[in-house]
Amino acid sequence: MEAAQILRQLARGRLITNLTVALVIAVLLGLGIGSLYSESLGYYRETITTFMVLFSIVLGLNVILGYTGYVSFGHAVFYGIGGYTAMILMYYHGVSVYLAMLAAVLAAMGAAYLIGLIVLRLRGAYFAIATIAVLEAFRVVAANVNYLGGSEGLQLSATYYRGYSIAGYHGLMAVHYIAYFLLVGVVALGLLINLYVSRSKFGAGLRAIREDEDAAEAIGVNTWKYKTLAFVLSSITPALAGAIIAWKRMIVLPGEFFNLGLSIEAIISTMLGGAGTVLGTITGTAIYHAVKTAFLTSFPSLHLVIFGATIAVIAELLPMGIIGWLRIKSTKLRFLLE
Repeated sequence: MEAAQILRQLARGRLITNLTVALVIAVLLGLGIGSLYSESLGYYRETITTFMVLFSIVLGLNVILGYTGYVSFGHAVFYGIGGYTAMILMYYHGVSVYLAMLAAVLAAMGAAYLIGLIVLRLRGAYFAIATIAVLEAFRVVAANVNYLGGSEGLQLSATYYRGYSIAGYHGLMAVHYIAYFLLVGVVALGLLINLYVSRSKFGAGLRAIREDEDAAEAIGVNTWKYKTLAFVLSSITPALAGAIIAWKRMIVLPGEFFNLGLSIEAIISTMLGGAGTVLGTITGTAIYHAVKTAFLTSFPSLHLVIFGATIAVIAELLPMGIIGWLRIKSTKLRFLLE
């Protein structure tokens, strides 16, 4: 294939990805706006809210797993840090959810930097185990420190929500809608971050680390700087989602916010669609969430067993996920699917 033709295909691929991202955001916004005026869409609004929470974590995880190859089994730690930071500020100081979200993301980014100083020195299975240990350490601390609510968590009172309103809804009634639109914004931010990483020199450096870290360092890539920045970026959307859900649910609990199962779901979704691709995050999360929702009605928690086995199958048969498999099978799709 000639160079000019490859460049045209790449340009088309970027256009397809941009249009897909725009369509996803438009559909999410449309459903949210529709639910404001149609109570029948309430169920779908809540289902998509759950999808967006997982998607926010996947979008963060993809930056570190997809582009550097570092598998973080404890990535839900940033979801928990975001949730607890926001709740502390709302519970003890009565700040708005918007300021709490800002504080949550700053706390998570700071934590990611400090955690990275330790865990990013490790590779492979050692890194994965270390991230699990970090997640469990945060869960144990949250469950045993009274200031953090201990095992019973922290819970906001209904009076806290009096000042919130949207489209004629007030107080607690408004929270479900506001939280939904805030999550749409988080998803949009996460997609933009992934688009930037996938197309930038920074992203090329991360992919070099994924292929061969020692070789990347030998050709001048500052691997420590790149990995650290990727890890910090990967904490943003999970932390924001955690803050929003803590506010929406009125409560934070150690087992829910520092949840290993949530990290595993994010890994499955990322690998299923294709780690290191923007379209892969959308595809994998959508498929996983659809199957999980179908199974939850009849077989609670069975989806984790099935998808746990699916990880092994994907690793063996589709190591690059659905999008990666399509790119391998077709020369044209190799440049069209980003």
